[in-house]
Amino acid sequence: MSWWDAVRFCNDLSRREGYAPAYRLDGDGDGGDGVDGDGVHWDVAADGYRLPTEAEWEHACRAGTDGPRYGPLDEIAWYRGNSQGRVHEVGGKRANPWGLSDMLGNVWDWCWDIYDAEVYGGYRVLRGGGWFDEHWSCRASVRRRSHPSLRIDDVGFRLARSVLS
Repeated sequence: MSWWDAVRFCNDLSRREGYAPAYRLDGDGDGGDGVDGDGVHWDVAADGYRLPTEAEWEHACRAGTDGPRYGPLDEIAWYRGNSQGRVHEVGGKRANPWGLSDMLGNVWDWCWDIYDAEVYGGYRVLRGGGWFDEHWSCRASVRRRSHPSLRIDDVGFRLARSVLS
């Protein structure tokens, strides 16, 4: 799942459910047209589905806890030590205190944020760790980056929606 795939999914689902799409896309976003994430504009006034910001993702992951994880790793996450080398269906491990499953491990989650534009250009942020990662990668503060057009087998995404007044 590429970052572009996730953004398009957010817009498609928003339209299907009658919400205003959160993103306006300039170009096709496949990396071949010079659009590497800079060609997406977030309409913060839209009520549609979107990717969480990095700060929103971490807040949701921690769920009011203050440690690196919201529970013992083997109880909450699929990672290299227990995944049998594959992704698992969501919900197979204990959810965090807010009822969110697989915030750590299983697959990395795309976030809206650009990693470090001055160094990496349009690379986007990934959070949470994946099934192939070592235990130390599955913590609330760990971040990774990837080019928005790449599809990687241990990367997925979560949906967010803004609460508009």
